[in-house]
Amino acid sequence: MNIAARLRETARHSPDQLAVVFPDKRDRQGKMQYQSLTFAELERESDRLARGLVEMGITPGTRLVFLVRPGLEFIALTFAMFKAGAVIVMIDPGMGPGHIFHCLDEVNPEGFVAIPAVQFIRWLKRKRYPAARFNVTVGTNWPRVNMTYHKLLGGEWTPFDIPPTDPRDPAAIIFTSGSTGPAKGVLYEHGMFNAQVDLIRDFYQIQPGGVEVSGFPLFALFNSAMGVTTVLPEMDFTRPADAKPEHILEALTDHQATQAYGSPAIWNRVGRYCEANNVKLPSTLERILSAGAPVPLHILERMTAAFSHPEAALHTPYGATESLPIASFSSRDILKETADQSRLGAGTCVGHRFPEVRVKILEMTEGPISSLSDAEELSSGEIGEIIVQSPSTTREYYNRPEPTQLAKIQDGDSFWHRMGDVGYLDTEGKLWFCGRKAHVVETEFGRLFSVCCEAIFNEHPQIFRSALVGVGSKPNQRPVIIVEPETG
Repeated sequence: MNIAARLRETARHSPDQLAVVFPDKRDRQGKMQYQSLTFAELERESDRLARGLVEMGITPGTRLVFLVRPGLEFIALTFAMFKAGAVIVMIDPGMGPGHIFHCLDEVNPEGFVAIPAVQFIRWLKRKRYPAARFNVTVGTNWPRVNMTYHKLLGGEWTPFDIPPTDPRDPAAIIFTSGSTGPAKGVLYEHGMFNAQVDLIRDFYQIQPGGVEVSGFPLFALFNSAMGVTTVLPEMDFTRPADAKPEHILEALTDHQATQAYGSPAIWNRVGRYCEANNVKLPSTLERILSAGAPVPLHILERMTAAFSHPEAALHTPYGATESLPIASFSSRDILKETADQSRLGAGTCVGHRFPEVRVKILEMTEGPISSLSDAEELSSGEIGEIIVQSPSTTREYYNRPEPTQLAKIQDGDSFWHRMGDVGYLDTEGKLWFCGRKAHVVETEFGRLFSVCCEAIFNEHPQIFRSALVGVGSKPNQRPVIIVEPETG
């Protein structure tokens, strides 16, 4: 099933429920005013846009680079491109021009759905991307691109027929951040998006009619498929560490949010603000999901203390662009069961596996592993390389056979993904994260794991965070700890 068909189901069951809410401007009293679309309006808007894309010449499999600012248009276009069968290419604009051009070279885009500034750069580089014939400007019209968002909408709405979609059909190419190596395009299939929705909804028992304040605009895709309203707060989504806690709290309160999603950087600021000002989170808030990096214990402690709902918790889903979700643990369980061990260097417990997700720990090796039978599986408590298998695990990096061969392990008719992380399974089956494999420091006395070592130093009241680095060549590196002090 095409992932966009799930929006159609939600629009049929809950047509008048708000689908997306976006901050517009403040009134004279400083109160935020919002723009919004109901599920019925989002369904119709994306239908009109999808028809416009098809009339432009978009066919299933057309690769379209998507660089649009978060807002109502962003969400409507996302669903429209899925409906038309396009493959959406998503690149983090914060990675810098050089890396962005490298990503574009790899996908050889057939079009750009983008803001005017991006269209101007594309025009300057038009000889570099000769296949980019299908271009849409979102925002002020760019004179060298005839098609705009409003022209794409066309005339009156009529239902759009989503083309037949196989679970293996490509849906998106999402580039990794490149923070631990060259950015790679992860090829998502429609079946994988659907599996993610089902796993997340069932594990957290998310019910239709809820409201999420999201620090990641693309989560509107999952929320719409689950019948949940997405509220985008006033913030720069490319700089979550700069988010103003007052704005996050405002969005949570204004819309009586039942859940929220954001990186640890957001909740670090919100938690500190709540602690300093004796502020409590709205009583409607039942859960927060935080992913993208390990969540430090001080964030879990502050946020758990800030909840008003007696059973509310911050959950720490573990995963990666290539495989999400894998495991999860709640702040209340972490603080009660595993926090003391983490403080002593045992690593970060990321919890129990999601249903249908399998996890193994292998002895660390550097080269490709052609078959699972060639690998050495470790016992519980032994730290090694984390590999996973699930319905939402991606099969390949787009147009990158060598990284694909390195990251995937064949196992009969199936495969496993090498996470690039190290960790272990405890005797209860919980997964512990000990850091990135690339960050392991190898000394003459043995291996040191970044998350395990850093947690010990991070307990010092004057240290905000730390980083373990290795000086010299493996296996005789000299370990060095770099610390960032607390402000003030």
